Amino acid sequence: MRRIRYAVAASLDGYIAGPNGEADWIIMDPDIDFHALFEQFDTFLLGRGTFEATAGGGNSEMPGMKTYIFSRTLRQQDYPGVTIIAEEVEKTVAALRAGQGKDIWLFGGGLLFRSLLDAGLVDTVEVAIMPVLLGGGIPLFPPPAKQTKLELTSHKVYKTGIVGLEYAVK
Repeated sequence: MRRIRYAVAASLDGYIAGPNGEADWIIMDPDIDFHALFEQFDTFLLGRGTFEATAGGGNSEMPGMKTYIFSRTLRQQDYPGVTIIAEEVEKTVAALRAGQGKDIWLFGGGLLFRSLLDAGLVDTVEVAIMPVLLGGGIPLFPPPAKQTKLELTSHKVYKTGIVGLEYAVK
């Protein structure tokens, strides 16, 4: 079974985007091997807000990656390079997880993470804590949320002050 991994950058005070959705505070650490990271995945899961923020509303197709956008407002015909999912989110994600392939990157956002975690469909939570306090924005784990136990499986501290934490969902 493929794993669904919520891999995300967050501020020390727990935000994955600033008050206006900005991500300019995220440090691109030269010691993080992004190529090796991307090689672990063949599928992306994104909420509409994250999709619009990262793709600018345009086509965000990535070679070798299947991208699923979860939205009730976007229309499939407007985004031919990705798959828009409006209904049966849990059923769709469970089928992807049960299929063949590499791990699945739950890229964002917080609401999609919360709903998939509540459904028991998230296997790991991997957070790169950035050395910044935003004071507001889009939370890593938006309320209302139920408590979820995690087990630390890996950690790393980078010279830039980033702390990488990886947890298995219990």
